[in-house]
Amino acid sequence: MNFALEELLACSIARLIGDAKHVAVGAASPIPACGAFLLKQKNSSLRISLLQKRQGNPFSEGSRELFDLAGQGRIDVFFLGGAQIDGEANINLVRAEGRRFPGSFGSAFMYSAVRKVILFREEHSRRVLVARVEFISAAGNPAALLTGKALFSWQQDKRRFRLESFHDSSPEDIRASTGFEYDVSPKLLETPPPSPDELSLLRSKVKSEIEKDYPDLARRVWD
Repeated sequence: MNFALEELLACSIARLIGDAKHVAVGAASPIPACGAFLLKQKNSSLRISLLQKRQGNPFSEGSRELFDLAGQGRIDVFFLGGAQIDGEANINLVRAEGRRFPGSFGSAFMYSAVRKVILFREEHSRRVLVARVEFISAAGNPAALLTGKALFSWQQDKRRFRLESFHDSSPEDIRASTGFEYDVSPKLLETPPPSPDELSLLRSKVKSEIEKDYPDLARRVWD
């Protein structure tokens, strides 16, 4: 059965979220949102806090309420990305290659306050995955790094990533496209594709959940 890369990434995110009770998704994170809503179809008790929500947003005062929840230990999973991510899991949201970006937006606090942080960046290149970020916006211990080509786990004792699976690519291409050194799992495999049931849910119930808040993704992938 044919599927889009975005659908595979959403399924991977759902697996990474696991048995969490409360997932928060920041602005401009449509694929993590799809993964969270996919998991909610299987676990109706999962709470999803969506900052991008255009109507009925529970965060009437924006990020301040999100930070309060995180500080109280009431958010189990959060997603972070960056213009650059390095081999020590530092992220850069401020400047890179002479360009300025919007800023850190409390990422340093969220990285340390939330129990499970998943780093996500669809682009997988030496421009993004660098040996050392130019500016450290946030540093921490992520649960994983998921890109458009690979899934890495984080080895906290070594402070080093380990390649667990690959998709839309090959191990050789991933090595060539990654600017930092990493280990490779002895059980390295191809990332499991979406199941027919997952694809059905993504293309129906998940699409209807996210298309108002992320219309561009819904059109690109499902229309």
